[in-house]
Amino acid sequence: MRVLVVEDEADLADAVARGLREWSMAVDVAADGEAALMSLGVHDYEVLVLDRDLPGISGDEVCRRVVAGPQRPRVLMLTAAAGAGDVVDGFALGADDYLRKPFDFGELVARITALARRDGPAAAPVLQRGDLTLDPLRREARRAGRDLGLTPKELGVLRVLLEAQGGIVSQEELLVRAWDEHANPFSNAMRMVVMALRRKLGDPPVIETVRGFGYRIP
Repeated sequence: MRVLVVEDEADLADAVARGLREWSMAVDVAADGEAALMSLGVHDYEVLVLDRDLPGISGDEVCRRVVAGPQRPRVLMLTAAAGAGDVVDGFALGADDYLRKPFDFGELVARITALARRDGPAAAPVLQRGDLTLDPLRREARRAGRDLGLTPKELGVLRVLLEAQGGIVSQEELLVRAWDEHANPFSNAMRMVVMALRRKLGDPPVIETVRGFGYRIP
């Protein structure tokens, strides 16, 4: 899952980004509305975590432009404003969800995960393929009941592959959805993660390489 966090408070933005990465999300950060719109024009995000009170181009204006766009991420608006009218205004702008500051981080994760499931066919809270299961909210992956002990990045890669429901995931798509904008497309980091994931999944092999196309879990 790829997420853009737009927050002008640097410490809060960094803390949120670090926390979400521990939940196997690929996270980019923008400090203002202009930077957010630039990132949105380059990358495809599933969820936009948007501070309403931004310098320059406001969070409200960013939300308006996102909603008017042809391909829009789900918008989770954050604000320190606590009044009911502020919540109503946020939804009127086209936001999909609204969370007041200060917020519980576990609730933020749950809301982001729920928003991401709204795109396309509804995704099950627990992903399963054969004897392999992945519970993203609990960060647990098991095969035949055995805890796999995956790292956050391995969990992220496995999630993308399982969400494809047997379809092929290209290396480019895997890089976009499981890594952030600082990933080097010419490094072998992705192949190393896939290799480590295959080793932990054990035998018989689960991840199939489709030469010239990418990976899949048939």
